[in-house]
Amino acid sequence: MPVLKHFKRVFTDWFLCGMVLATFLAYLFPAFGSTGGAMHAEWVINIGVFLVFFLHGVNLSSEQIRHGLKNLRLHLMVQGFTFVVFPLIWLGADLLMGSHVPPLLMLGFFYLCALPSTISSSVALTGSAGGNVPAAILNASLSSVLGIFLTPLLVSVVVGSGTGGIDLGATLLDLCALLLLPLVLGQLVRPLFGRFFARHKRYTSIVDKLVILLLVYAAFCNSMVSGMWQQQGSSVILSAFVGSAVLLAVILWMTTRTARALHFSTPDEIAAVFCASKKSLAAGAPMAALIFGANPGLGLILLPIMIYHPLQLIVCSVMAENYASRRRQAADPLIPNAPAAPMP
Repeated sequence: MPVLKHFKRVFTDWFLCGMVLATFLAYLFPAFGSTGGAMHAEWVINIGVFLVFFLHGVNLSSEQIRHGLKNLRLHLMVQGFTFVVFPLIWLGADLLMGSHVPPLLMLGFFYLCALPSTISSSVALTGSAGGNVPAAILNASLSSVLGIFLTPLLVSVVVGSGTGGIDLGATLLDLCALLLLPLVLGQLVRPLFGRFFARHKRYTSIVDKLVILLLVYAAFCNSMVSGMWQQQGSSVILSAFVGSAVLLAVILWMTTRTARALHFSTPDEIAAVFCASKKSLAAGAPMAALIFGANPGLGLILLPIMIYHPLQLIVCSVMAENYASRRRQAADPLIPNAPAAPMP
């Protein structure tokens, strides 16, 4: 079955298996990766995050971004869904069900809703589905940069700033130093080293994923040391899974219907749906460490995005094949329709 093929692809992905392993190791060896532990996670992770965003800057093509600057309506839709519609959906859910969900998990869902879109998977899926790749590159990249400022700003609205909340000014300075500065430096050295890093882009992706795994391990180590997971029942994981699945289904339905109501071409619709529905674990993990610091509840705050990440890959991979199949059928009516999952 086509859907089972996508599940198999996800479960054999070393990175997703690594996330499971990282949480298991945090259960076995929590002291090693906790703040002040022998791993010195706070220093190792900061260096890794700086390196990752420097590599993103080197690999970010300004030519492709300029080429994607044409469709303003598409860009407004993607950024509007990413930073406005997602938080509004959370607000409605919080009013209806907030009293029945653990506060830290509810905060985790808001953090998921406030995150920027992904770059790599949005562009890859848009390309495989036959969508507008330059527009996807522009929107995913723009979302990542905007997220450095908008994500902590949105979080501060919910948790407050100053005493009892987050120090917004210090957080923005830290994010600029660890995320924006390396992106700019990467762009500056791109004319000299861009081709070299392009030839070794596979290793850039590996470094990116290893740093995320370190962040996940450190976050769960702090949660284990604090005793937070011992205080939560297994129902919290089920709640996170159900909430993430419902959120993904709602946002895919809304983005698809909005793109069609705006009369986007099929390539623009594909780019809009895939970019506007994604949330970035690659940006979310390091930003969470800076926004929430050594909060012992960080593992629970990260849980929704850790579940949403593989879910979006599975569902959007099926949708990409559905789009590609329809495109092939339109190009050659003699090609039989391949079995495809229904559109949301």
